[in-house]
Amino acid sequence: MSQHTGPHQYVVGVDFGTLSGRALVVRVADGAELGTAVHAYSHAVLDDRLPGGTPLPPDWALQVPEDYRDVLRTAVPAAIEAAGIEPADVIGIATDFTACTMVPTLADGTPLCELPGLADRPHAYVKLWKHHAAQPQADRINRLAEERSEAWLPRYGGLISSEWEFAKGLQLFEEDRELYDRMDHFVEAADWIVWQLCGEYVRNACTAGYKGIYQDGHYPSADFLEALAPGFAGFVPDKLDHPIGPLGARAGGLTAEAAAWTGLPEGIAVAVGNVDAHVTAPAAQAVGPGQMVAIMGTSTCHVMSSDVLHEVPGMCGVVDGGIIAGRWGYEAGQSGVGDIFGWFTEQAVPAAYAEAAAAAGESVHEHLTRLAAQQEIGEHGLVALDWHSGNRSVLVDHELSGLVMGLTLATRPEDVYRALLEATAFGTRVIVEGFRDSGVGVEEFVVAGGLAKNELLMQIYADVTRLPLSVIGSEQGPALGSAIHAAVAAGAYADVPLAAKSMGRVRRDVFVPDEERAGRYDALFAEYLALHDEFGRRTPAMRRLKAIRRAAVERRLAAQGATEAGEGR
Repeated sequence: MSQHTGPHQYVVGVDFGTLSGRALVVRVADGAELGTAVHAYSHAVLDDRLPGGTPLPPDWALQVPEDYRDVLRTAVPAAIEAAGIEPADVIGIATDFTACTMVPTLADGTPLCELPGLADRPHAYVKLWKHHAAQPQADRINRLAEERSEAWLPRYGGLISSEWEFAKGLQLFEEDRELYDRMDHFVEAADWIVWQLCGEYVRNACTAGYKGIYQDGHYPSADFLEALAPGFAGFVPDKLDHPIGPLGARAGGLTAEAAAWTGLPEGIAVAVGNVDAHVTAPAAQAVGPGQMVAIMGTSTCHVMSSDVLHEVPGMCGVVDGGIIAGRWGYEAGQSGVGDIFGWFTEQAVPAAYAEAAAAAGESVHEHLTRLAAQQEIGEHGLVALDWHSGNRSVLVDHELSGLVMGLTLATRPEDVYRALLEATAFGTRVIVEGFRDSGVGVEEFVVAGGLAKNELLMQIYADVTRLPLSVIGSEQGPALGSAIHAAVAAGAYADVPLAAKSMGRVRRDVFVPDEERAGRYDALFAEYLALHDEFGRRTPAMRRLKAIRRAAVERRLAAQGATEAGEGR
């Protein structure tokens, strides 16, 4: 520990999630969490229409950047007040963000949606990570990269995602060329919020590598981009390229304006931006080889560090220094996990179950979990595919959709609920086995995120993967991870692993696999794998259904527009 670390020094970590932002005040000396506050985004996710009423097509997911500034104005001062500390004792602030979340801006960082006359233009807004409308562009990028044997493609498991920078940028280029030309920077929200804090635009190494196809000092070539779409060759130099900062480095000092927003001292260290999943690994003291960290919330991101570089089919990426400097950082993920459980409880559970849960003093999730836990493995006779938000790993296809097989007239809600829990565990096992088969060992599974509270779910994961399951010792893993990076950026620790030893929290081997249960799950997993390969690799039925849905929605919107135009006359 540096001599600069004292008993009364603090840092602030701010975690920008899908629906809200959380600020956390942490003591530098030992990682004690002293105060926290959450601010919900007032506009949440725009997936149906813009704030002014402009309708959105299917698979869009946008956000309003002012909601992010409101987190700085609201949650940070509230967390400082809750901690009961003097703001003058705060030495640094760091942030993390969902990724890939993209903000189109002018040269000074002003988002396009904040410009006069652009509030009704969908492409002027932030494209949230789960904006999947760029799948056709991603498909073309993948086909061309495979045809040309682009050297960067294997670093992403052979496929890039519609969630990432190039697919979203190409969609903007092709669907609203006027806005594309007006845009000066296509900025990761992780970097945009740091720009708001310190007045410096620094591109972070994590998103540049995982979401921006930056490998070995290079992006995809201008020649490749021009072959993709005439005129797109300038995307990297004109819109994307910018100096890259290593994780844990200081991006700049807090500006006077941001100091006024947050109540923090002007000039304190602002760390280079980071991604919510990757920043969590140090918070869980999981920065060594063999430790896979799963950040389980609405979706799940799997990250791990290794001393070896291997190409893992279907991974989201491997990046030098993508998690910890000096090690290769690997990423995989599942696009829907908690979102799937939430969808089921909100859309598919009879009122009688909600009433029974209320009578028992339980949430619907808790009620279904208790009922499901009483079953023997396989008793429900079901197997599900966890693709309600598409598949991020290993198929990398957001045209895929959910499936439940084995339904009968005797099937009950708790049966389907348990099958959905198991499906997400099976999806994780596919990822773990993909890493192992490629020479990247996985020996411990470390869970962060709100779903760690569900003991049935955690035991299912341990049994299905046959891995000891550790749990982060903090309910705010990303925010704590950001605070660790803030301490390093402020000079309190020499590097992130050293800071993680003092400030991180983990409970080891909380759930251990049971071989008898694991054997029973093997039979269900075999059925899952058969469906996974049939619908994910061979039968395009799910893609056809998505196309039919899109066409139907477009007809409805066109008819609605014609009706409104007629009424306007």
